[in-house]
Amino acid sequence: MKWQGRSKRKYTGAKIRASRGKRKFELGRESADTHIHDTKRKNVSTRGGNRKVRLLQCNVANVTDTQGKTQVAAIENVTGSPANAHHVRRNILTKGSVIKTPLGDAKVTSRPGQDGVVNAVLL
Repeated sequence: MKWQGRSKRKYTGAKIRASRGKRKFELGRESADTHIHDTKRKNVSTRGGNRKVRLLQCNVANVTDTQGKTQVAAIENVTGSPANAHHVRRNILTKGSVIKTPLGDAKVTSRPGQDGVVNAVLL
């Protein structure tokens, strides 16, 4: 778990005296880091009784072409990632990642770690 509350330090480096402790709603979770492998999902309960579907592994994507026709295509590998250059060699899928498919290169438009699905558009 990650704490996402305010820093305990001022911008000058001086310590802020906390009037309260950490709260549960200030906690965050580790990122899903979706890899290319046989599909594996995990349900996560979120605030307000809702849920998110974490996509832990996936090897297919819903790829849409310029005419609006969508096909399911296998993901071969990640060729580019604006989020992090290291995601390319680790084959981690994030929104904005460029993936190689049999239909051609495609850009991921969904958030696999939060939506539970990989949607992409052909480049």
